Amino acid sequence: MRYLTVILSLFCMLFTAHAAKADKRVAFVVGNGAYKNVAQLPNPPIDAKAMAAVLRNVGFDVVEGTNLTRDTMTERLLEFGKKAQGADVAVFFYAGHGIAISGTNYLLPVDADIKSEMDVKLGSAINIDLTLDQTMSDAKVKLVFLDACRDNPFAAKIKSNSATRSVSVQTGLAEMKSGEGTLIAFATGPGQTALDGQEGTNSPFTRALISHIATPGVEIQQAMTEVRAQVNEETNKGQLPWGHTNLIGSVYLNPVAAPAPGAAGTSAPAAVASISGGSDVELEFWRSVKESNKPEELNAYLTNYPNGQFKSLALARIASLENGASTTTRNLTTGVDPATFTQEANQTTEDQIGLDKGQRRDVQRRLTGLGFDTKVTGKFDDSTRSVITRWQAARGYPSSGFLNKLQHKALLTEIVATTQTSSGDTEERPVRRARPSGGGGGGGQRGGGDPGAAFVGGVVGGMMGGLFRH
Repeated sequence: MRYLTVILSLFCMLFTAHAAKADKRVAFVVGNGAYKNVAQLPNPPIDAKAMAAVLRNVGFDVVEGTNLTRDTMTERLLEFGKKAQGADVAVFFYAGHGIAISGTNYLLPVDADIKSEMDVKLGSAINIDLTLDQTMSDAKVKLVFLDACRDNPFAAKIKSNSATRSVSVQTGLAEMKSGEGTLIAFATGPGQTALDGQEGTNSPFTRALISHIATPGVEIQQAMTEVRAQVNEETNKGQLPWGHTNLIGSVYLNPVAAPAPGAAGTSAPAAVASISGGSDVELEFWRSVKESNKPEELNAYLTNYPNGQFKSLALARIASLENGASTTTRNLTTGVDPATFTQEANQTTEDQIGLDKGQRRDVQRRLTGLGFDTKVTGKFDDSTRSVITRWQAARGYPSSGFLNKLQHKALLTEIVATTQTSSGDTEERPVRRARPSGGGGGGGQRGGGDPGAAFVGGVVGGMMGGLFRH
């Protein structure tokens, strides 16, 4: 009887998980920072990428964008509005400049050039109330996160051009009330300004959001309590997120399964939307930035995951983007055969090159001279394979640890400014050109694969003999 109870519980968990995953979840995630007419904000695009990664990991279909103009932002909002029709959960996240005029809040596209109240109301900015009503009103649960409470960059211009009439230009954003089934969260209180954070990282508010809203088994209002506490502590009580909630029932972005009857432990929500650890969030975050040509976005990964599984790849790619590790690598982005970025490499392709021991030593010297330290032994052991993988990832080539003819050709023509040898090299000699003719340096932003993750269930007793796969 005990075994039957366990089996039935597992079946309930499985079917509940499938039902939860069938929920329609959509999100609009935008970060605007590269403003053309006012001071730029370095972190909103990084905030948006991080938030999009977290939401995708818990089953959201994300409409994403960074540094959007008025036209492109409108296009993304239309796309989001169509997808949000009939959604079980809809999320709206915006990071960037926002302003409040006469009690109404507006979001600013990067091409906004506002000189008067008329400019705001005739379309240079995006009315938040109208936008939320038009895009999310049909969703059952609506979650709105606004990291847009910075100083109004157009306040002085608007006031100077409104001398003949009364106009209220506020600091920060104005208070908003949520409708039924809605949660609205601001980075700070009404009329106050929020911090953007250290350049190249997430803002305090977004960092707290991505740390808590997808915690397994934590209800969203409880998560927001943790968000407020983290931001308050991180800013030394200088910033306290504010919100208004009118949710009906509990909302979990990442529920966990209820324990079997009679099992030890406290009860938890029955639905299973996503049973996944931090590694999955990290993987999605890495995928979102790995092809970026902006060091600040790669540094955001390192900030959030200082000991992450892709730390070495991120550091290598940053080094290549900043023109080489320790200024040793040059000319990485010119003359590369485009096929180098797509052609896979394996043991067979490497055998076809026909590298003898001396040529293998030459490869190892070159990698070391480019900042990818390895022992020069003439043997491609596991250590060398790992170094080749890092070099491939840094250059944007498919990463396998093996070479093909195009990758080898690109490596041979990378210019090494200084000759370096490792302790494993008993013959010190300068880095030389190998016999094959050179191509170009290995730059580019397309790129290498990285490991995925899958969850596999076990066999549930001899009675069932079933294999559950998540």
